[in-house]
Amino acid sequence: MLFKVFGKPTLNLEAACRNTALYDFQPRVCKTNPGTRSPKGWQMRLAIKHRWDVTTAEARGIQEGLRSRWEGRDRLGAIPTVAGLDAAFLLKGSQAFRKPSRWNALRDANRAIGAVVLFNYPEMSELERAYAEVPLGFPYVPGFLSFREIPALLAALGKLKRMPDLLFCDGQGYAHPRRMGLASHLGIILDLPSIGCAKSLLIGEHPAIGRQQGEWSAIRDGEETIGAALRTRTDCAPMYISAGHRVTLETALKLTLSVCDGRRVPRPTREADRFVSRTKRETSQNQVPGLGIGKINKRNQNF
Repeated sequence: MLFKVFGKPTLNLEAACRNTALYDFQPRVCKTNPGTRSPKGWQMRLAIKHRWDVTTAEARGIQEGLRSRWEGRDRLGAIPTVAGLDAAFLLKGSQAFRKPSRWNALRDANRAIGAVVLFNYPEMSELERAYAEVPLGFPYVPGFLSFREIPALLAALGKLKRMPDLLFCDGQGYAHPRRMGLASHLGIILDLPSIGCAKSLLIGEHPAIGRQQGEWSAIRDGEETIGAALRTRTDCAPMYISAGHRVTLETALKLTLSVCDGRRVPRPTREADRFVSRTKRETSQNQVPGLGIGKINKRNQNF
């Protein structure tokens, strides 16, 4: 079943971090920064609930099933706050599934760190930030980045004092082989407007873009427009913008430009990227000697 609620609540750290996103997220059981605490009794409500500990075939089925819940029209409401989200990984050894069990010591050594930075809008003054670290339970497979990142991002969002009104995600939205990139997937399960802001092109092609900030050209996959290459800074490489959920491409472009501040990467995702990069460095330095945590690799895929 694609959206079956299963299992029972648990205070076990590993099981909670892997499965709690299926229910009402309880961030207190995951490793989070102590500087940001959610109000007592606050819980995240998910519009869609599904498993995260799945095979790639099951993950594909979940993505295809979520397509029926995707909204490509504007349903935004007021936007007093926006947030940037990004994730990084602490990796040790292979990320491949291991038989007979995928849930083993190697999986426990691989960790995902999710980070979120919240701003008021349109002033873009930072309000708060939070991060969370959870076991990395899904291998690296192109096209399935959301299954690696979203559990950590949900844990980080659960530490905020309020939910953002709009999400800027470092990754793809509709511009995805199955039209279900990270921004779309996260927007659907939270029922929040979201925008994908990727640094590289995953699928499709686009004609040349003008040199000036604000100029853009459509990304097309066959006959379908799936996103846009947007010049966020004059004479700088474009960003690849796509609708995540509850927003049109045209509105996504306008909102993205409204949070740009002279740099190539829009401020929300740029600040989230810096935050998660600093957090993983500090996490690495604080590892207990002898664990053998190797090189820390920030993902550079936008699947």
